[in-house]
Amino acid sequence: MAQTQTASAIPASTQEYQPLSATLSRRRLFSILLGVILGMLLAALDQTIVGTALPRIVANLGGLDHYAWVVTAYLLASTVSIPIWGKLSDIYGRRTFFILGMVIFLIGSALAGTSQNMTQLIIYRGIQGVGAGAMMPIAMAIIGDIFPPAERGKWQGLIVAVFGLASIVGPTLGGWITDNWGWRWVFYVNMPVGIIAILTAGFVLPKFVNKRKHIIDYLGAITLVAGTVPLLLAFSWAGTQYAWGSWQIISLFIFSVVMLVSFFLIEMRAAEPIISPQLFKNSIFTTSTIAMFLVSAGLFGAILYLPLFVQGVLGESATNSGIVLTPLMLGFMFSSIVGGQLLSRTGRYKILAMGGFVVAAVGMFLLSRMTPATSQGEVVRNMLVTGLGIGVMMSLFTIVVQNAFPYRQLGEVTASLTFFRSIGSTMGVAVMGTIMTNGFQNALQSNIPATLKRIIPADRLAQLENPQLLLAPDFVAKIQHNFAALGPQGLVIFRQLIEAIRLSLSTAITNVFFLGFIIMVLGFVTVLFLREIPLRKSNTAPVAEAPTSEGINRSRALLGLTLALVAREAQKPDANPQILETLSNSMNGQYPHEWSDEQRGRAVAQDIIEPLSISLITSSIGNGREHSNGATPGTTEETTPDANDILSTDGFIG
Repeated sequence: MAQTQTASAIPASTQEYQPLSATLSRRRLFSILLGVILGMLLAALDQTIVGTALPRIVANLGGLDHYAWVVTAYLLASTVSIPIWGKLSDIYGRRTFFILGMVIFLIGSALAGTSQNMTQLIIYRGIQGVGAGAMMPIAMAIIGDIFPPAERGKWQGLIVAVFGLASIVGPTLGGWITDNWGWRWVFYVNMPVGIIAILTAGFVLPKFVNKRKHIIDYLGAITLVAGTVPLLLAFSWAGTQYAWGSWQIISLFIFSVVMLVSFFLIEMRAAEPIISPQLFKNSIFTTSTIAMFLVSAGLFGAILYLPLFVQGVLGESATNSGIVLTPLMLGFMFSSIVGGQLLSRTGRYKILAMGGFVVAAVGMFLLSRMTPATSQGEVVRNMLVTGLGIGVMMSLFTIVVQNAFPYRQLGEVTASLTFFRSIGSTMGVAVMGTIMTNGFQNALQSNIPATLKRIIPADRLAQLENPQLLLAPDFVAKIQHNFAALGPQGLVIFRQLIEAIRLSLSTAITNVFFLGFIIMVLGFVTVLFLREIPLRKSNTAPVAEAPTSEGINRSRALLGLTLALVAREAQKPDANPQILETLSNSMNGQYPHEWSDEQRGRAVAQDIIEPLSISLITSSIGNGREHSNGATPGTTEETTPDANDILSTDGFIG
């Protein structure tokens, strides 16, 4: 009879953990990976398929004013539940909660398909989100259970690529299902895939056994939910349903801050906290969390506004946003897989993180230079470059933080990173949305000829302040018909109006992409401080100390050169107005108000950006001399293995 090892049976000091990848057959490993991938694919496909079907759902159920809540309910439920699921999986085992998450997700799917009104659909989408909150981080943690950090890269990169595949296939599949079977089957189609995933997971996933007594942090869970929900709602509603300075948004922020401070104080005293504040004492976790936060903000900004640019500015027709984003997602998938392979082969993650941010920054900068005259080939190139940069980082930081902590905290640190990634995407989309909307409205007022302002009533112009309307052919056709009634001159006015709208939209969106460029540069600066320690070849091996970083000076020099190029670009006679405007807004109030954006932008480049670049280059040379003279490197954190860091290789179902 097979015997199950427990945490108390063999001391960690005398027991060396053998990863399942070294003890199981290739067939069993393939089965485990298949179960994990099916679970991830289930959650990823649902999001993209449902997004395509939403217009048809609203047309059938009504409740257009609740349109956004179908997505928001899912996002809220999944985000707030992620850390809780991760902690529970550390205590009671991955398989139980991975399967439970899929069961809850399928229950929500089945109920959503029976919705008779928008309120029911929103509630059922929330149930789906609770299940998805378990599936996403636990899938990554299962890979951590099976493979030691040195081998995880190639497998986690493959799983992250599943999201890229879902983004390409999902919208097309959702449109086909909606057109041929009806929108309810968008939810019912999850059932056969989910049942296969549950059966596969039940039979092949390893069983973790830990017989210690645990204390559930109920109060921490309550305050986490109470603090996160209003925070996400505030960022989702600000700038759209309510103004940023409205009492509703301010009240949500105040309540969120109070609850999150309470959560922090509770976690400081909790025996087994859900998100331990002690995690942030590890510089690798803190740096990786900030970097992942920035990556998510930049990625979702690109995903949200690239289709609007291609269809609204360039006038390219597309059946759905998934097809528009195909080049971005192909680059994303390729780099996530190749980056994972490189990480596993070399064990060097800092250079990959730096390279990812550099490539992503170049891609975002290229996107920010686009105009209504940009060719389709240039757009595809810019998307590919951006996807190649971002894809390599999506699974990288998960492995980095898993490698920096003992095995017993695998679920906690994985879920915590996923949690902050979700927060980053929500905040990034909200801030970029506000910048885009305000930029579009201001540019539209400047670009519309004065003659048109006199001809077109103010209420008609107000209807055009939502650029999303450009993607609605019926709306555009209606406007054209109204102008055609004025005779030949009416069609001329219509073309002038559409051209002004396209130009304004181009300016607003490319400003958002330039903000994405700045975010990627900030991410690069962040990973300069990322300590690199060897990837462990065993889950119970001690966390290694960081060697002296010989590349930090080269990194500072590279950042200095990058900033020098930005300063030089801004000081050219024919400098890009968008760059100058962004630099001007970054230092609003420091220079005379009567100065133009061009004057302020050039001043910022000359007075701030250029001296900073020189300082970075000079400090890199100075630090290099100090190290060559035998300067003592800084101290590093070290974590030893715990006696409970044992994973059972027995206890399978079937």
